[in-house]
Amino acid sequence: MAENQVTPQFALQRVYLKDASLETPEGAAVFAQGWKPDVKLDLNTKTKQLDETHYEVVLTITVTITNNEKTALLIELQQAGVFLISGLDAQQLGHTLGAFCPSILFPYAREAVDNFTTRAGFPPLMPGTCEF
Repeated sequence: MAENQVTPQFALQRVYLKDASLETPEGAAVFAQGWKPDVKLDLNTKTKQLDETHYEVVLTITVTITNNEKTALLIELQQAGVFLISGLDAQQLGHTLGAFCPSILFPYAREAVDNFTTRAGFPPLMPGTCEF
């Protein structure tokens, strides 16, 4: 092995909930109607380089539940993590930040969404295992 060769490094440093909001615009009226929900789930990611080897990755999940064409529940959640990453070429770094890191954050975000929905009186939206 050449002395100049850099060994790739990857380590999750921290996971945290960066931001979260829950809205129930119809309030208790939503529970008085027949329950035939339509669930819409949107996922987005963004990354920020913190220093030479550390990156913040934020997975944003927006869940919108409508019932009888009215918004019953709206959750927006930003699950974030700080990752130590070095020794990767640009393509590997892009894949790691855009796919691998968000897949690590997803189970934490799923748990937070379910906690919000059950505390608001709704059934869990994402029970069991979900594929990212």
